[in-house]
Amino acid sequence: MCSMNDIAEWEELYHAAILETDRAKTPEHIQATKAAIDARLREFQLDHGGTPEEQLAIQDALRGLRILEREIKQEEPHPEG
Repeated sequence: MCSMNDIAEWEELYHAAILETDRAKTPEHIQATKAAIDARLREFQLDHGGTPEEQLAIQDALRGLRILEREIKQEEPHPEG
């Protein structure tokens, strides 16, 4: 069963990722958030999928992380050639 601490962990990591101002550190935050979300999704198998609210929040967070990853890739310098 899930505790509120488990939910807060992935949410806290997500907030750290989207609020990080040092773009060099952002990919590390994204990976940590994804790992925590993956762990929570595995727990869903044990507690029948969690709440609909949490499922929606996870979908929103994953969408936000994908957008953030795209932004970071666009900011990377492109080699001229």
